[in-house]
Order: sequence, then C-alpha cells, then structure tokens
Amino acid sequence: MEQIVGSGKFTYDVNENWAHVPPGIEMKPAAVAVDSRDRVFCFNRSNEHPVLIFDSNGDFLMSWGAGMFRYPHAIRFDAQDRVWLTDEHHQQFMQFTSDGKLLRTIGEKGHRSETGVPEDDFSSQAWRQVTHGGGPFNLPTDIVVVPNGDMYMTDGYGNARVHKFSADGRHQFSWGEPGTGPGQFNLPHGIWYDRRGRLLVADRENNRVQVFDLDGNLLTIWPTELIGPAFFYVDDEDTVYIPEHNAGMFSIVTLDGERLARWGAPIHKSIHGVWGDSRRNIYVVQPGEWGRVRRIVKYTRR
Repeated sequence: MEQIVGSGKFTYDVNENWAHVPPGIEMKPAAVAVDSRDRVFCFNRSNEHPVLIFDSNGDFLMSWGAGMFRYPHAIRFDAQDRVWLTDEHHQQFMQFTSDGKLLRTIGEKGHRSETGVPEDDFSSQAWRQVTHGGGPFNLPTDIVVVPNGDMYMTDGYGNARVHKFSADGRHQFSWGEPGTGPGQFNLPHGIWYDRRGRLLVADRENNRVQVFDLDGNLLTIWPTELIGPAFFYVDDEDTVYIPEHNAGMFSIVTLDGERLARWGAPIHKSIHGVWGDSRRNIYVVQPGEWGRVRRIVKYTRR
C-alpha cells in the first residue's frame, strides 16, 4: 500500500523497506548520514558491522569498523567528506575517511567526567541524575565542525553541556547546567552549525531548540514546541529537518523555527537520526509497525 506523508512542497513517498540488508547482517541503526556522492551511511549498533554503506537505491556497498565501538550514537560528514562518529559509551568522537581509516579521536576512552551521575549508569535516563555540569565527556551525543575547524560537542546523557574544542583538539570552554531555564539543558542531544553562524542545540527533554553564538551566548529559543527534538539536518535552502524522539513525530521548520510540515505517530516514538541527499529525499532512523527495532526509512520528495 502506497504511503504519502507531508504537505505542499514537503510531500513524500514513504519506503520503509528501502535498505537491502545482506543476510547475516543485523541492522540496528542509531544514526544516518549521506556523503557528497549520495551514499547513505548507517551507524549501526552491531559489533561486527557498525558502519553500513548503501547507494541511493538501498543496495548494500560495504561495511567497516568491526570491534571499534561500544555504543554508536551519531554520525555526520564534515566539509571534506570525512566521517565523524560519536560513541556514547566510549566517551569519544572519532574521525574517519569514508572507507574506514581512523584519522583522529577526541576524548579519553572510558573516562567519564564528574556530574553527579554514578559511573555505572549508562542508561537512557542517566540525564535525570545530573546535578551539575562537568567537563568533557559523560555519555556524549553529537558533534559539529565549523568552517575554521573548531568543534562543538553536545554532552547530554550524563552531562548538560556543550563543549568547544579548537581545530587542533584542545578543549577551550564549555557551557550549560541541568535545568529548564534559558541556556540550561536537560539532555542536549543534537547540534548543527547554520549559515547564519549560529549553533542549533536540540534540548531534547526540555522540548525545545536553543540557538547560541559560537561563544556560547544564547541568542533565541525557537517558538515552536518540538516534543523531544533529537537531531538536525539542514539543507542548502536552510530548511531544517527534525525527528521528535519523544512523540514519534517528524517536523520540517525554517531557521527561525516556524513549522512547515509535520507527520508521524506514537508507533515511531524513539525516532532518532536524519539526513538528506542531493535530490531532497530524506532518510530517517525510526521504529514502526514491524516492531521496536529501528530501520532507515527513505522519504522520497514528490
């Protein structure tokens, strides 16, 4: 049965079985990103096949990274088409070539900063026990690289901060404390650098997006409520795509946070990663009627 979602310019055909996964490979995606050649990269919670690569038709190309990760969380490409992977439980951000050569690592493997969270708590509810902001890192969530090479990381499940690192990998400063006030966070989950030179931060458990300058000063909080915003993808028309983790919804908004389209249902709750390709199709990591296991669902622009 054909599925169509969205409205107006943002209307899509839904393909829940887009990825052709080879026999013997278990697919449990955490995040998705698309490179400049429209190849789709899945960061997969599998020890043997953690990075899966597909073409735009869903045909499997290759995998890499066996045994390197403990708990995949986020994936993105930088301007040079290098892959950045966030390992939440190793407390690390790792940069690779697109064929899997490790280039650099930020963070000490296994070291957790002190934030009030017990060191043996790796749960998705650890953020509730954060009593104060700490240094890098405690169950980090996402990274963005700005044009001069500086890096900003959200540190959310065991912390309530954003950290800035210089291009050469030195920690420069951090901001954020647990709470609901302006500039405070309850699980900062995703981050994006926009063409206005701002940082968009998905403050997931506060149901909002907070916008900062590169010095950590709060500029604005978007007016549209988003129920558990998880990650961002922003296309070259400055359209923002946001999975709403805690509602199972998916929103498309402007850079001012004005909603353009929305769809979803509770069955998609824990919807996670998102990215788009050159044809304005989008790929979303979400659960569905097939059960709680997530898939990469392709939404093809009509």
